Amino acid sequence: MAVDFVRGRLAVVSHDLREYRIPLGVGACVGGVSYMQRMTRERGYRALCGVLGGLLIVTGFAMFGGFFGYHVPGSDSPIPTGPVGHYMMGFAGAALVAWGGCLIGVVRRPRWGRSVGTASAVGLFMAGLMRIVAWIVGDYHVMAGEALRIEAVLFLSAALALIWLRPALPDDIIEPDDVGQAPAP
Repeated sequence: MAVDFVRGRLAVVSHDLREYRIPLGVGACVGGVSYMQRMTRERGYRALCGVLGGLLIVTGFAMFGGFFGYHVPGSDSPIPTGPVGHYMMGFAGAALVAWGGCLIGVVRRPRWGRSVGTASAVGLFMAGLMRIVAWIVGDYHVMAGEALRIEAVLFLSAALALIWLRPALPDDIIEPDDVGQAPAP
């Protein structure tokens, strides 16, 4: 069941080749959330996935390019690591481009890409946890400075937002026949 369009105060919904007109304030509810609240959350989820996906793609291409830049004769790498570190950086860059592409795909149909957002939240949580541990250990402070704390806050906030703004499943939509009726005894 999907909301096709809104006409005045009615949401026109099609389901099983039938069309329903549901008042926005009454019937178009998903898990107790009105249609307008759900659409606002879905827009926020789309925007978050789009921004995160774009940032991951740009960062991935930069890291992937860093691998090739390291192998140019006479080049100086801004990152103090050897060939193995640059190889891992190139591999991570390719993975970031793929991850960003998945998040960009969620922008088109967010309710069908919930698992990508959930997996992204898990990955961002792990990245934030790693930065907190690195900050506590203190060995990385010389190289990263206070960036570890800032990155941890950003990653953990993005993970929380991905879970909080996650759209409802398509199966969670209440049927128009059930709206306003008392539950059966």
